[in-house]
Amino acid sequence: MKERSLEERESFLPREPPPLSDREFTGYQQLVYREAGIWLSPAKRALLVGRVSRRLRELGGISFGAYLQRAEADEAERVRLLDAICTHETHFFREPRHFELLEREVLPRWRAKGGTGSGEGRRVRVWSAGCSTGEEPFSLAMVLRHHLPAEEGWNIEILATDLSTSILERARQALWPLDKAEEIPNHYLRAYMLRGVGSQEGKMKAGPELRSLVRFQRVNLNDGHGLMGRFDLVFCRNVLIYFDTASKARTVERLLSHLCPHGLLFLGHAESLTGIGWRVRTVMPTVYTPRPPVSEAARRG
Repeated sequence: MKERSLEERESFLPREPPPLSDREFTGYQQLVYREAGIWLSPAKRALLVGRVSRRLRELGGISFGAYLQRAEADEAERVRLLDAICTHETHFFREPRHFELLEREVLPRWRAKGGTGSGEGRRVRVWSAGCSTGEEPFSLAMVLRHHLPAEEGWNIEILATDLSTSILERARQALWPLDKAEEIPNHYLRAYMLRGVGSQEGKMKAGPELRSLVRFQRVNLNDGHGLMGRFDLVFCRNVLIYFDTASKARTVERLLSHLCPHGLLFLGHAESLTGIGWRVRTVMPTVYTPRPPVSEAARRG
């Protein structure tokens, strides 16, 4: 059998896509903003090219323009596009001050009162919005289960949501590299994490007790469809930094609409509600609680 030449072999490889034009980048900006509320500034152009190019090669080296048309017409491909451009950096017990607030003030108060004050008794509902690979919701599960034990009747539900379907599949596995153990306090690590053996050597997995507390769901914060009820705690950290002012305001309104009157909203350290936070009061930097509703008489004056 005759061996193919280098030129012939290279002809079977996916071609590099043509460069992204200014017009095409504008089209991606508009599509991503419309679908997810995320504004791709010109500084994000290289990120878009890098993350979408792989998909273009998978499709045989089609152009950025052809892929944009495909994503516009095909909902499943739009989901893949959004998956590709989302950033998923996260850690266990990220921003320790938030967990210190829970452990030192919030959870002891709930336990002393025998409830959260939401009218649900010892039922606690938590929303981890933008949960990425699951480190945040499982950090919360460890803290809540430790301080609010099941034998005292505490029922804990943690809803973990993300825009990315692929990242949610990873989060559902509750499986991480073993070096992530360094991020977890030792007493939680020993109580709730399992060390992998055999084919899972070098990994750790959340134990069944923790996994029973967390459920996962794809939620697009830009439209908020699919959420039911209210939550005592809402964590939406390092998500709003990708939104412009209008998208941020809409998203905060949706977050607050699902927060109990005495609940707490946690944002990332680089985020604030300046200019859009009239409905909340600050508990500590980046932690907010809803303001009591103003009566009609008080509004009139």
